[in-house]
Amino acid sequence: MAEVPQMLPILILQTGGPPQAVGAAYGGFDRMVGEVAGLNPARLARVAAYKGETPEAPSRYAAALITGSRANVTDHAPWSEACAGWVRDAMDASLPLFGICYGHQLMSHALGGRVDYLKGGREIGTRQVELTAQGASDALLDGMPSIFAAHFIHEQTVAEPPAGAAVLARNGKDSHQMLRYGPDAVSVQFHPEFTVPVMRAYFDVMQAGLADEGLDVPALRAGVAETPVSHAIMRRFFERLAPASADAR
Repeated sequence: MAEVPQMLPILILQTGGPPQAVGAAYGGFDRMVGEVAGLNPARLARVAAYKGETPEAPSRYAAALITGSRANVTDHAPWSEACAGWVRDAMDASLPLFGICYGHQLMSHALGGRVDYLKGGREIGTRQVELTAQGASDALLDGMPSIFAAHFIHEQTVAEPPAGAAVLARNGKDSHQMLRYGPDAVSVQFHPEFTVPVMRAYFDVMQAGLADEGLDVPALRAGVAETPVSHAIMRRFFERLAPASADAR
């Protein structure tokens, strides 16, 4: 009887975690990603890079997702720079990569882009994102609306994408909301793993500090809305590049 090949795990490379109150209610970023993307929890390999854990070689995984973080890429922490080196190795190995927020910025930094603070202050809440011409013709975004809602919380951004990267989405706050670096490597500045309750929980935890920044927290919190297209982008990435029924790698 032929041996059935075992599927490779999907790496969740954690670069941070949510505030304690948010995590207590909704779990870490690994759980949020898994639930929204419809991934089998048993297939996820969780590596907390910000705690000093290190991932295995890219060949040991079917795909990888790099999470958000409350840290800053521009701090160049040793663990973060080690992750950047791993990203370069993963790109060389053609491993499917999906970066979120900090992961988006880290991928760009690793591949030669520049990360800096967002002009005009942080972007937070539910905001609209618009596909570029390249995004409208991208296979991952085929059939997606040209304008869709997404959840945000970031102070830093990809100020300059790496050479050769395609800008797939933007908005009036940030010109680089979604980037493609290669056939199987994309990243997003927004949070496709956040749900409406999670986004509202962030406002509840951060309301005092946000008010000190001059933000209208009640209005921003009231504006939180569903983001089905944002969710669908992340789900489609894994359905196509790390399907549950087979492992092409």
